[in-house]
Amino acid sequence: MKYLLFPGCCCAFRESGRAYEESLHAVMEALKFPYAHLDDWNCCGATVYMSVDEDKAFALAARNLALTEQQGAPPSEGPTQLICPCSACYLVMVKTQKQLEQYPSLRNRIDAGLQSVDLRYEGRVKIRHPLDVFVNDVGLEALAAQVTNPLVGLRVACYYGCLLVRPYAEFDDPHHPTTMDRLMRVLGAEPIDWPLKTRCCGGSLTGTIQDVGLRLNYLLLKEAKRRGADVLVTLCPFCQFNLECYQNRLSRQFDEKIELPVAFFSQLMGMAMGIPDEQLGLQRLFVPLHPVVAARRATHYVHA
Repeated sequence: MKYLLFPGCCCAFRESGRAYEESLHAVMEALKFPYAHLDDWNCCGATVYMSVDEDKAFALAARNLALTEQQGAPPSEGPTQLICPCSACYLVMVKTQKQLEQYPSLRNRIDAGLQSVDLRYEGRVKIRHPLDVFVNDVGLEALAAQVTNPLVGLRVACYYGCLLVRPYAEFDDPHHPTTMDRLMRVLGAEPIDWPLKTRCCGGSLTGTIQDVGLRLNYLLLKEAKRRGADVLVTLCPFCQFNLECYQNRLSRQFDEKIELPVAFFSQLMGMAMGIPDEQLGLQRLFVPLHPVVAARRATHYVHA
């Protein structure tokens, strides 16, 4: 199998990011996209482990890379594509790969650890985010052909977060990414121009230094609303959780009504492709998406 999917743990699939899992699988199945799940995967090492023991953190990620080679395409077919839907998982995997390439002494230590569990990593993995795969492998033209229910008139704030394109700009510009914007246009939506698309959502600060984390949340949501967004679209389960779940608290804390749907890009893809709501996890959103989509469509067709 050339494409393997790394589910990730913590805030990703089957936890707070369950709607992401559901919508991503539904879209891939509708596109007849060939992929399989990585078996026996473990936590990517996340960011917390790096502050405790870097070698162990890199070893955790490297084990997943070794498993990808073991379960993926044979060497004659080129690198196996490991799809990491979570931005944190994606960053950790890419960072591990680049560190192992750059520092031979680290590579030797990690290789020794992998050999102790009968694994080997040879560098034959390409780490991908599903947004990258959809736009650059499936292609915008092929995606446009699947759109049966375009999101006409819907104004979207495309939020990439701070981890996807920095510091490793693998498939988009690190300061002004446009991949998701181009995808949204294919779906019929209108991406707004806003300068905060790569600013931090607060990350784990919402659970540690909460005042700082919540203010970062507030600034993103307020600016998206100020620029006329109907929905904020993201591609990371942690970002989606932060920006959606604290809106009532933000409204009280800042004495200002903060109410904006925060959806995964895969959910909007599924809506435009006519996939049923339940398969996209739309019922899991705290702020419903359908009312704003219906209102924008109605307005568009009245003025058309």
